[in-house]
Order: sequence, then structure tokens, then C-alpha cells
Amino acid sequence: MTVLDQIVERTRARLLEEAKPDRKVAEEAARLRAPFAFRAAIGREGTNVIAEIKSASPSAGSIVENPDVEAIARDYARGGAAAMSIVTEPDFFRGSRDWIARAKSASSLPVIMKDFIVEPSQIVRAVSAGADAVLLLASILDEHRLRDFIGLAEAYGCDAVVEVHDEAELSRATAANAKIIGVNNRDLRDFKVDLATSERLGALMPAGILRVAESGIRSRADVERLRAANFDAFLVGESLLRHDDRAAAVHALVNA
Repeated sequence: MTVLDQIVERTRARLLEEAKPDRKVAEEAARLRAPFAFRAAIGREGTNVIAEIKSASPSAGSIVENPDVEAIARDYARGGAAAMSIVTEPDFFRGSRDWIARAKSASSLPVIMKDFIVEPSQIVRAVSAGADAVLLLASILDEHRLRDFIGLAEAYGCDAVVEVHDEAELSRATAANAKIIGVNNRDLRDFKVDLATSERLGALMPAGILRVAESGIRSRADVERLRAANFDAFLVGESLLRHDDRAAAVHALVNA
């Protein structure tokens, strides 16, 4: 069993323990915010950095113990981030959905919730928590589930970023009519990182899709390399979180 399999198994078990989400709460949350704000933020001209908040990961171990979500979010906004990613998975990444509202309140940036979504209830909870977008993994969802989950998110004015790592996953994402596709340069099965993954898969994407490069991005040179491969946005987490001056670190990625 891979680490990804373990995370999915634990996620399914945890969902059995949670109460059903209140769709009326999600509908009200959707009504009170601008629809598809994440898509608008990462589709603008320039270098669009999606700065991530997470406490830990299976590959890196502890990154930031008990992160000061508000302070980090303010640093990211000052540095010029276009949006934020909040890793909410609690067992392997030590995250929380509560961080979404806290980060948005401190920064006013749109937020994508990164979790291991296997049921529609998780999307409803994400919207209720204030998320502007959700991450869907093509590695654990088939074409029909991807299509259904994208449709559910969009019904709330919430964007869906479909994450892929290989050609088969990209094929599922495009068949499901994904409008935003993220290429994870880290293979979640063995955690190896290679920026060439984005270059290879980016060349196969149809026109009109917003492209997000994820993982392994540490410098402006990495950003320029992926911009040359026609990526629109760049999700960066660990290298920013470990920096002493996070605002300056974001600024260095955004500005040539």
C-alpha cells in the first residue's frame, strides 16, 4: 500500500465519523463571495504564485509547527501572491478546514482547499468553509467522478483544479472537461520530484485550459522555465514556508 493509498483509506474512514454537511450553509457562503474568484486570480497577466500553507507532509515531515495562519497569509499577500493554497488534510498533513476562513480574512486572497476529495460531501464542506476552489486528484478519481465533482463545485461558483501526474491522468482530466489542470511534479506514490513532468504534460494540454505547475518550484529560474512551457500559475509551499522572510520570498518568485 502506497502512502497515497493510506491517506485515501484514512480519509474514507474519517468521513464515516463526520456529520453530513449542511448544503444551505454552503449556498449562503457561495452567495456572499464572488464566483470563480480563484480562476480569475490565476488567469491574469504576469507571474501568478499560489502560495501554500501547510504544517507537515509525508515527504518532508514537520514544516511549520502550529502555523500562525494569519501572519503567513499576510506575508504572502504583501509579497504579491495571486492566491493561496491551504492543505486541510488532518492526519498526514496536520491541516484544518478552519484555516481557510482565517487565511482569507487576513489576506483577502482567494483560496484553494487541498485535500484528498473522494466524496461530494467534502466539496460542500469546502464551500461552507469559504474555499474558492478545490483540488481534485485524477490519481484517485475516474472520469465520471471527476466530471460530477467539477459540476458540483461549479454549481456553487467554486473552481475545481484537477491534478495530474501522467498522461493517463491528463486524459481523464480533459475528458472530464476540466477547466484548470495542475501538474504535480511530485509523484504522490514515491514522492520523487521532476519539473520536466510539467513540461511534458503541458505540451499535451488542449488550448484554453488554465495550467498550474505544482511542487519542486524554488526559484525565479524555476518559474521562468515553467512560464516558457506556457504555465499560468505556480503553486509553491515548502520553500516559502521555510524562508525567514516569506513576503520577500514570494516577491522574488513573482518579479523578474
